[in-house]
Amino acid sequence: MGDYADLPGVRTWYETDGTGDPLVLLHGGFCTNDTWGAMRADLAAEYRVLLPERRAHGHTPDVEGPLTYQDMAEDTVAFVETVVGGAAHLVGWSDGGVVALLVALARPELVHKLVVIGATFRPAPECFVEPAMLDAMTPEGAELAFFRELYEAVTPDGADHWPVVAAKVLDMWRTQPTLTPEDLARVRAPTLVLVGDDDLMTLEHTTALYRAVPGAQLAVVPGASHVVPLEKPALVGRLILDHLAQDSVDTMMPVLRAPAPGPAGDTAA
Repeated sequence: MGDYADLPGVRTWYETDGTGDPLVLLHGGFCTNDTWGAMRADLAAEYRVLLPERRAHGHTPDVEGPLTYQDMAEDTVAFVETVVGGAAHLVGWSDGGVVALLVALARPELVHKLVVIGATFRPAPECFVEPAMLDAMTPEGAELAFFRELYEAVTPDGADHWPVVAAKVLDMWRTQPTLTPEDLARVRAPTLVLVGDDDLMTLEHTTALYRAVPGAQLAVVPGASHVVPLEKPALVGRLILDHLAQDSVDTMMPVLRAPAPGPAGDTAA
């Protein structure tokens, strides 16, 4: 079921499924809600799932000026406040993960738990396994053909607007986001960082993100790429649901999560 929400920044298309506590799914760059695939039904079996399509993506129109993660985060805050009506879990994939991190930093009271999939906190040239891949991406090239077809099928701006949007997204990737580990240390929502073992981003970058967010959990999915939710939806869905249902992390031999030492003479149990 889909409808438009008249948000301050842009008239935003969104869809809803299921009932229960709200869970907002934030798609990747160049993507539409269709890319959540089979996982959407599994999540909607346990949560009220809300799926906004960001400005210049899917059914949501483009706006004047460049695309920025900050603007899209502000759109998402407005969506959570007005459509959701209160705090929600956020699951963001790729660009959606960046947006989710920014929302969690700006408005922590709106985010219960956080899942970021294949996300970055620095511009693509700093974290891509092959930075030259970005230069090879062109609006009419084979690398973006899948995403071009998604866009052309539903955009209210017309298929001819694709080169404009593609250029905006690529420009954004080259220079954004610009978060630091110190910024990420302010995230308060319990966070799962999830990535394919053959993602666009280096595992070192993903590990840096994981280590910077206090108390975060890390899942590296074997035999998967940047589109891991499409490749292994059942596994990714189960990891998300387990994280959202988890009250605390209890392991038998904690190291990073080991209790802090007590007063002199005390020993940790």
